[in-house]
Amino acid sequence: MQHKTCSECGSDGTVVRGSYPFKESGLNVVLHGIQILKCAKCGTEEPIIPRMNDLMRTIAFAVVDKPYALRGEEIRFLRKYLRMTGDEFCRVLHVDRTTLSKWENNEDKVGRQSDLLIRSVALALGEGLKEKMEEVVRDFERIKKSARRVTVSVDSQTREYKYA
Repeated sequence: MQHKTCSECGSDGTVVRGSYPFKESGLNVVLHGIQILKCAKCGTEEPIIPRMNDLMRTIAFAVVDKPYALRGEEIRFLRKYLRMTGDEFCRVLHVDRTTLSKWENNEDKVGRQSDLLIRSVALALGEGLKEKMEEVVRDFERIKKSARRVTVSVDSQTREYKYA
């Protein structure tokens, strides 16, 4: 069994494999088969995530590929994935800051055309997503008009995802 130091209390922790709810993403994402540092002293559970950029790219692609309308937390995630401030994202989308804020906080539903624009912008500007743009855009017609919260399950080894 592998041991590492807990970042919270400095004690020796045990590394195990398991599933981890990746709340740090701001989305409903579960990582499967990931190494998790468990500290017996303070109870901390920390994921050990190799290739973090690859994981974030997988999550971003899962969001733009989702067959339901985007929700606020997903719009926020994509904006942050693109490393854009709210003002920068507003300029690209040609919306005002209030509109974006209401979308990101689920106070207003994003319209269908804005949803597709956000997905397209993420595909065009997101690192490593351009090569999948044609496949996703050609499949836009399958996206349902209703927004639905989904759980994205990501296999930590293969980076394959599925919706639950």
